[in-house]
Amino acid sequence: MSVTIQYRSQQLPEMEPSSELLRLIDIFEAETQVVIVKRNPDPVIDAYLAVVAHQMGSGFRHVLKAGSTVPHHLLPAHTGQEAFVADLNQLVGIFADLLDCPSVGLRLEVVNRAMCPRFHVDHVGIRLLCTYRGPATEWLEDACADRSKLGPAPPDVADEDSGVILNPAGIHRATPYAIVLLKGSQWQGNEGSGIIHRSPTVPSNTAPRVLLALDALW
Repeated sequence: MSVTIQYRSQQLPEMEPSSELLRLIDIFEAETQVVIVKRNPDPVIDAYLAVVAHQMGSGFRHVLKAGSTVPHHLLPAHTGQEAFVADLNQLVGIFADLLDCPSVGLRLEVVNRAMCPRFHVDHVGIRLLCTYRGPATEWLEDACADRSKLGPAPPDVADEDSGVILNPAGIHRATPYAIVLLKGSQWQGNEGSGIIHRSPTVPSNTAPRVLLALDALW
């Protein structure tokens, strides 16, 4: 089961009682494997990444203690940097509050191709993804998948030919800036489950793709 929330405000309060973001806690329901909160793109961040994405190499990794902020020096200095850092900090704060974890592992991936092009399940608890530039994450409804076909496959066999997709109508794609919570197979009681998902193909005219991934650390 998936849950999609439309949230239009650019100001995302960190788990305020009146916030629709509180519905992110639906990820803790046993039958829910993915929750998506749609957000409007930020033109300031869009303009910033259009200029600096090609200067960011493959991105970076950083561990943040709950309540700390992303160091500015990790990102190129340019107009819009402050807005981007503020949004990253906001998502880190929301995620840390949600998981009640002391630290968060942050990955900012800058890629020109699909990192994980095959449908798979992450061996994690709950992961947050947010695509800022380029196409966003794709996922496959469980009822439209054959889990026995997950796993290593010959490199020349696409998902569409491997048998993992029983019905292509079950393939969905998140939108840019959406907060995507994915439940993995290591979440308590979720063994043998976990949302089936993959990285999208990155067209040359939208490259590089910029993706945020957050994991809880204890």
